[in-house]
Order: sequence, then C-alpha cells, then structure tokens
Amino acid sequence: MLGSMTGNVPLNELGEFLKKRRGELSPRTVGLPDAGRTRRVAGLRREEVAQLASISTDYYTRLEQGRMQASAAVLDVLARVLHLDDDERAYLFQLAGKTTTARGRRGRQQVQPQLQRVLDDLTATPAIVQGRRGDILAWNALAAALVTDFSRIPEKHRNYPRIIFTDPAMRTLYADWKTSAQTAVAQLRMEAAKYPEDPRLIELVGELSMRDEQFARWWGDHRVASRTVGTKTLDHPVVGELVLDWDTLTANTDPDQHLTVWTAAPGSPTHERLRILASWAADQNLAASPSLT
Repeated sequence: MLGSMTGNVPLNELGEFLKKRRGELSPRTVGLPDAGRTRRVAGLRREEVAQLASISTDYYTRLEQGRMQASAAVLDVLARVLHLDDDERAYLFQLAGKTTTARGRRGRQQVQPQLQRVLDDLTATPAIVQGRRGDILAWNALAAALVTDFSRIPEKHRNYPRIIFTDPAMRTLYADWKTSAQTAVAQLRMEAAKYPEDPRLIELVGELSMRDEQFARWWGDHRVASRTVGTKTLDHPVVGELVLDWDTLTANTDPDQHLTVWTAAPGSPTHERLRILASWAADQNLAASPSLT
C-alpha cells in the first residue's frame, strides 16, 4: 500500500500537517478509552493514530517525518481517523501528490427489495441482513427483540462485529461470547481479504484493535471463516435460554448481502420461547406506538 516517490512532493509539509491535526484530537474524540492520566504532549500519540489506521507505527512515523509516501488508500483512512473535513482532506491528497477520490467510493449499501420482503414476512423467525464488513442493513422486529434494538444505534456504528465488542450486554446475552466474538473476527478477516483497501473496514479494525485487547489478539491470529451455518446459545433477559440454529443465505443480485435467520426445532423449548418473545415484542411495539385520539 505504499506509493512511489515521484516529483517534488512536499513531504515535510505533509508530515507537519498530519502532526498538527493529530495534536488537535483527544482519545475521547476518536472513541478511545481515556485512562485519565496526564499526557506529556497534547493530542493523540503516533502509535494511537497508527493503530486506528491499521498501519504500523514505524510507517506512520516515517510519514510524519517526511521520509515516506503513502498510497491514496492510506491517505483516505488517515483523513477519517484524523476527522479531516473536506477541504483538509483535499489538501492532504494535494500535499501527497495524489488524486483525491470520493469518500463513498463503493457507495452506501441498501437492502435488496426481495430480502426486505422476506424480512417483512418472517414474523416468527429472527432475521437480519448484513452487508460488507458485517454492517447491519435491515432486521425484523423479532431480531431486534432477540439481540438489540438496532434502530437505536447510529447507522455508522450499526455493525455486527462492532456491536459484539462494544456493547456490554452482548457478553451476557451470548452464553459463549468468546466463541461468537472469535467467529465475528474470523468473518471480518475474510472480508478484509476480499476488500483489503476498504477504508471503512480498515478504520473499523483499527478502532476495535485499540478498544479491545482480545480483538487485537484474535485479529493477529489470522483465522478466517465464512458466514455459513451454526448454533448459538443465548441467555435472553426476557425468555431465558435459547438454543438457536442459524443459517445464512446470500443474495444472487448482490453477493455482499447476506440474510441470517435463527430457528429452532418445532416443539422444542426454544421454539416455544421464541413465540413468547415474539408476543412480548409485539406488546412492546404496541406500547411504544402513539395512541390515536
């Protein structure tokens, strides 16, 4: 991901620009835990920026020292990590002698209409649609009751691996949280192989690596997994233990969209508890709806 040194590129100026922008940010600004200890210098440390951008500290240090050129993909990630506005981002690319690209190069994913219809018809089966990076694109009411109310999560953070590692409730919901989290990391690693220069994926990996030591360690293991089938045991706060089989279907019109459904054998305790949960969710939605006058 390194660009070649061509022309009279003002790398020293680029390094100073990165340093100044880094100095204006705090750990809290970029979602990192603040230990509360007094820092010797203002702003983020070089190693924090490097980890958020999923690049080595040595590489980032060389950029700030004007001793190395960066690819457009790395510049794009650094612009996100450093919270640059559009003008600052354009200036960064200009200093590096690169042609700026649109922020949403791959475009925002939207759920396929046929998958949305399937979701709408699944009233007794929890189901979600995931896109690239494990982004949650759509869900039904029972999935929200089973896992979490996805509508309360900002869209940019509505990502399954991120939820698994950042929502404390997930660690009690999943009876075997460790295995579920490791699987999420392995699936994300598979995504990284498909889209190694996806800025949002790089940013996500950098953020989670900084926030969670387990994520960083498991990411470093380089284990991979596809979204296929499996079984999960949940300890649900409303209906108790649920042993659910999950299956994943891929949309032919967009291989990056996957429908995941959770089911239980008819007549099993989990099957009955799902019915109870569906009734409870319907009552909650009714109570939350504005009354008609």
